[in-house]
Amino acid sequence: MFDIGFWELVLISVVALVVLGPERLPVAIRSVTKFVRTAKSMANSVKDELSQELKIQELQDNLRKAEQMGMKDLSPELQSSIEELKKAAQDVQRPYAKNSIKEPSTQETSNLESVSSPEHVSESLESEKKDPTLSQNKNQ
Repeated sequence: MFDIGFWELVLISVVALVVLGPERLPVAIRSVTKFVRTAKSMANSVKDELSQELKIQELQDNLRKAEQMGMKDLSPELQSSIEELKKAAQDVQRPYAKNSIKEPSTQETSNLESVSSPEHVSESLESEKKDPTLSQNKNQ
């Protein structure tokens, strides 16, 4: 990468030994090694992320091409697996469709509407304003 030979490394190490001295040289070597290791790991992580994004982009492009072709030229095995996936997706979208849900009767809905209707609430609030003892009696 840097195209540094053996003799260049020897020269750099001698200069570092003279400049830093024998006490600080090991600490400097450790810190430089740590920095290089961190830089390599960052470069590798960026490289891995880019390759993953490129794979995803390639899969999306292939999917678009298949959709444009109308999936007519697919092998029978792929078509059967696509049908299975579609059935599974429909089951996931409507998991409770198999169970019959009892619809509330008209009497139940009318009771619910009368209890929670805005008119009923406003009437009870007005009566409480007129006679505050009503709200105290309800709480007891």
